[in-house]
Amino acid sequence: MPARLLGLYHKPKDAAEFDKHYREVHIPLAKKLPNVRKYTVSKAVAVPEGESPYYLVADVDWDDMDSLQKAFASPEGQAAQADLPVLATGGVTMLIYEYEEVPL
Repeated sequence: MPARLLGLYHKPKDAAEFDKHYREVHIPLAKKLPNVRKYTVSKAVAVPEGESPYYLVADVDWDDMDSLQKAFASPEGQAAQADLPVLATGGVTMLIYEYEEVPL
């Protein structure tokens, strides 16, 4: 079953610095993770009512949970994780789960 890491980045202390670091440092680190199948980033996060606590949402997919776990145990995975405290000055919530695509 496919597995996904969902990163919910809270509003950073400095949005311009976050954007620069995310594009120039974190994305290149994440692209080196072994066996990544898909990587998407969404900005301008909205909620039906009020203001969203999230600034950016990232989805990173693998073929299965074993591949995801091995990716984060790798040197590349350790480097991406070590960058989070530098990048996520407003905090980050990470969710890891298996998912199923439902045909429409």
